[in-house]
This record gives sequence, C-alpha cells and structure tokens, in this order.
Amino acid sequence: MARSSETPAAPRVSPPDLPDALTPAEPARRADLLASRLALSGDVDLAHSTLEQCVVTADADTIDMTGADVMDVDVTGIRAASLKLRDAGIRRLRITGGRIGTLDLSTTRIGELELRDLRIDFLNLGAAKGADILIADCTIRALDMPQAQLTRLRFDGCRSDEVDPRGLRATDVDLRGLDALAYMDTNSLRGATLSTFQVQQLAPALAAGVGIDVRD
Repeated sequence: MARSSETPAAPRVSPPDLPDALTPAEPARRADLLASRLALSGDVDLAHSTLEQCVVTADADTIDMTGADVMDVDVTGIRAASLKLRDAGIRRLRITGGRIGTLDLSTTRIGELELRDLRIDFLNLGAAKGADILIADCTIRALDMPQAQLTRLRFDGCRSDEVDPRGLRATDVDLRGLDALAYMDTNSLRGATLSTFQVQQLAPALAAGVGIDVRD
C-alpha cells in the first residue's frame, strides 16, 4: 500500500553552505562577491550584484539589492530601514535577528528562505514566486502577498496585524503558526492550512465571502 504524504508539506530549508574562510569586502553596484564578509552601513547599493557564500551584518538605512543573485548567504543582526530585494533571485538565504522597516521581496524568485527572530514593519511578497520558505518567531506589522505563487511556506510563532493575500496561489502554505489580527481577503486563502481556532475567528469573514448572511 502506498504511504500517504503528510499535508501540508514542510518547507525544505537548509542552512547556507558557507566556507571556513571569508574575505572582507566592500559593497558596490553590480559587484561579484564570493566567500565574502560584508559589514553594511549607511545607504548601500548592491543592486544587480551577485553574492555567493557570504556572511552579512548590517546597521544601515537603505540596502538596495534589486535584481541581485543571492546564493548561500547568511545575514545576522540586521538593523535597516529598508532592504530591497525586488526582482532578485534567491537560493538559500537566511536572515536571523534584528529589525527591518520594509523588506521588499516583490517579484522575487525564491528557493529556500529562512526569516527568524525579526521585527518587520512591512513584508512585501507581492507577485513573488517562491518555494521552501520558513518564517519563525517574527513580528510583522503588515504582510502583503498579492498575486504571489508560494509553495511550502510555513510560519512558526509569528504575529501580524494585517495580512493581504489577494490573488495568492498557495500550495502547502501553513498559516497555523501565524497569529494575524485581520486578513484582507479570506477568499484568497484557498489552498492554505489554518487551525480550527483560526477558522473560528475568521468565520464571519469566510461566511461573508461566500454570501452567507449570519444573524443571531
């Protein structure tokens, strides 16, 4: 007899593959950085750069990584008003500990992303295409996922004030570990997994979404 698969499938997230020795490097637009250590501050332009097997720390205003290729990168203790990864390609990125004002992952291609122990004011995954994403122990004021295509996304021990899932295409998206005060469109949660308690909280919005008039 064939064994039944567990649903939802857990994200397949592994730590970045980092070398034993790293060389200090300076950020630059269109830089090609391999096995480097970067300490970022001020306004940083790494747009359209390649970062592979790098360790990054940051106490910065704006970090622009628009269109960058990011592979096996470990970011720790970040403080940044804005981290822009719009249109980037990500393969094994881990961001652990710190505070980010705006984390822009819109239209990003993601394969293995871990966000852990972060405070984020605005996390934008709009129109992102991603698989294997773990978001753990994070406080996210506003989480936007409109038109995103996400596979094997899981939240653990997270909180959010508002979630916008409009147009989300979800496969194995596990929201049970996300304590959200409000969802902008419950109809767009098709394909996601919620706990019984979450469904009870969302019952009025779910009923309204299918045209049910609930009265006591």
